[in-house]
Amino acid sequence: MAAATRQTSRVALRWISEPDCTEELTHAELLDQAARAAAALTRLGVRAGDRVAVHLPLVPESVIATLACGRLDVVRGSLPVGLRPHELRDRIREMDAKIVITADGEQRCGEQQPLKQLVDRALTGCPGVRNVLVVHRLSRPVSWKPGRDLWWHDELGRYTEPLPRSYS
Repeated sequence: MAAATRQTSRVALRWISEPDCTEELTHAELLDQAARAAAALTRLGVRAGDRVAVHLPLVPESVIATLACGRLDVVRGSLPVGLRPHELRDRIREMDAKIVITADGEQRCGEQQPLKQLVDRALTGCPGVRNVLVVHRLSRPVSWKPGRDLWWHDELGRYTEPLPRSYS
C-alpha cells in the first residue's frame, strides 16, 4: 500500500510553457483528470468505437484526452496544430469524429496563435460533430457556438465527488 501511495504522489507529467510557466501533475492527478475527461465524454454520448478528434498543442490536456479515450475504447484522431481549415475539415470528415477537443489558442514563438477559430472554420462542413471541447489556454476572446461548444474545465469540473470505480 505504501509503495502505491508513493507512486501516485510522484510527478507523472511536467510541462513547461513558452512563457516559462511550469505545470506538474502527479500520477494520481493525471489519473483523476483522465477519469473526469472520460466521464465528460461519456456524458456527451461518446461510446466505444466512436471517434474523437484532438486538435491540441503540446499541453497536459492532450495527454489527459489520450488517456480518457483509451479508458472508453474510443478512437483518438490527432489533428496537427499547423493544419489549415480545409485540411482540418477533410481529416475530421475522414475520421467521422463526433467530438473535437481543441484549445482557444497557443503561445508559439512569443505570439498568440488562435486554434478555436480555425476549428470553427473547418466545422462548417462537418455536420457530424456534436460538440467541441475547448481547453482554455490564452486570455483572448473566443468565438462560441452555444449548444455545441463547451469549456473543457467546466465539463471536467462537473465531477466533484470521487468517480465510480469503472472510471478510475
